[in-house]
Amino acid sequence: MRKLKLIWDFKGPVSQKTAEHHLIHLKEYINLNGLDITITGTETFSEMHSIAYLVVDESEMKPIRDALKPHRGQVYSVS
Repeated sequence: MRKLKLIWDFKGPVSQKTAEHHLIHLKEYINLNGLDITITGTETFSEMHSIAYLVVDESEMKPIRDALKPHRGQVYSVS
């Protein structure tokens, strides 16, 4: 089954802190809804661009996408 990485982008000088804070809310959503999502995190690409993300099975993506409104998504692969 294909997995999708739902991504929230944050830009600016406090992007890393904002992404880390957003991840707290993503984990709260996962816990409140009893979801089986174990892959979450943040990534920093530069001091002006960071992301928060979670990885879901493609079959479970639509209701999560509609509720959380990620900025974008991509097919998840372990590198």
